Amino acid sequence: MSELLQDIQQLQFTDRRAAEARLLPFIRDTFDLDVTGVTLRPSPVSLNSFNGFLTLADERRLFFKTHTESDNVIGEYYQAATLAESGYPVIQPVYSSTQAGQHLLIYEVIEDPSVFDVAWAIEQGDDAHLQVLTKAQNAADDQLFRLYEQTLHRQSAQEASQAPVHQLFHHRVTQGRLERFYGPLPGRGGDMTKTITLPNGSHPLRQVRQMRWQINGQHYRETIDQLIHKAIVILQPQTAGPAITGHGDAHNGNVFLRLSETPASMLYFDPAFAGEHHPLLDLTKPLFHNVFAMWMYFPQHKAEATQLSVTVRDGTWIVEHDYHLPAVREMFLMSKVERVLVPTLKLLREQGTLRPDWRAYLKTALFCCPFLTMNLADSQRFPPDIALLGLAMSVEMGAESDQKRSRIDQALDAVQHALD
Repeated sequence: MSELLQDIQQLQFTDRRAAEARLLPFIRDTFDLDVTGVTLRPSPVSLNSFNGFLTLADERRLFFKTHTESDNVIGEYYQAATLAESGYPVIQPVYSSTQAGQHLLIYEVIEDPSVFDVAWAIEQGDDAHLQVLTKAQNAADDQLFRLYEQTLHRQSAQEASQAPVHQLFHHRVTQGRLERFYGPLPGRGGDMTKTITLPNGSHPLRQVRQMRWQINGQHYRETIDQLIHKAIVILQPQTAGPAITGHGDAHNGNVFLRLSETPASMLYFDPAFAGEHHPLLDLTKPLFHNVFAMWMYFPQHKAEATQLSVTVRDGTWIVEHDYHLPAVREMFLMSKVERVLVPTLKLLREQGTLRPDWRAYLKTALFCCPFLTMNLADSQRFPPDIALLGLAMSVEMGAESDQKRSRIDQALDAVQHALD
């Protein structure tokens, strides 16, 4: 059944009506609803998901969303009730199917826009809601830290291993996605023939994964293969430590901006990976996807707007590009860092549960976002310049920059200074 939903997710972009025709009997078989029609809403934010509207026989309309995650290890998802009980402003589904492979939530229709759509409009020059969004984001992040503080507890290694959030990080590395995208794990045999098309031609991925990088004057000592190996080790799910109750996947596509309220507020939905997990894993998806990832959602648009060059010298890829963060992305970054990350790290330190390697842990999780959310070697989705930008972004997220500092390292340097 999971293959059906994954097929629908991909088909929605090329033949929406055919995707809807396949989805309708699934919903009728899964839910006791007299559904007369399904309308999908293909969206740039739907990288591993799909959503849309149902029409019932009584003409009532409902909103639905599902996350299609291959290589499932976790048995049950969508712990919306857990979030609500902990105080999160999260919309509750009216109908739900939560078993892996057939998980889909159905909600009452919300007319407010997603934060993703509002922020993209601002980035494109329509800043009518910038002040409202900034205030709502700051308030939501202040509330998020309070929820972390209220739900913080110690988790056993066995409890930690069951957290759904690991499906977004460690499981994507070890359970087949990485191998399908880029070839076998480091040191293992398998299909080493996969290639990627970049501005300077087609390259074997086994070679790309072993290169050193210099990006906009930032020097990196670790190769992508070394970052993969570090992710396997440092993101090990079966690790005892602090945990909070969190959404797990709170990027802007999973948050409504309630413009219909005064003041405007934020409302979470699609808690596919909600549960009890480390707070740094909870922060990873919004830190990357809300700030650095617009090339992933709008690859053609960003390819036209980005200047990029690459040369290879002595086993090092030397990349220069002018991809930068617009003001609204800087706002998301600083709000999350100053209002959630810094106070959370201070709280963990006070309680004696701050990992000595907290920075490497966070950066390794960040590495998984550009590298494993989508297949950068998929030439039908990513133009060569954007494929290279994605690889460079993966290195920037996961490795420490020498000499000149990357934007993420500048932010984390400020965090470290705040802790000293």
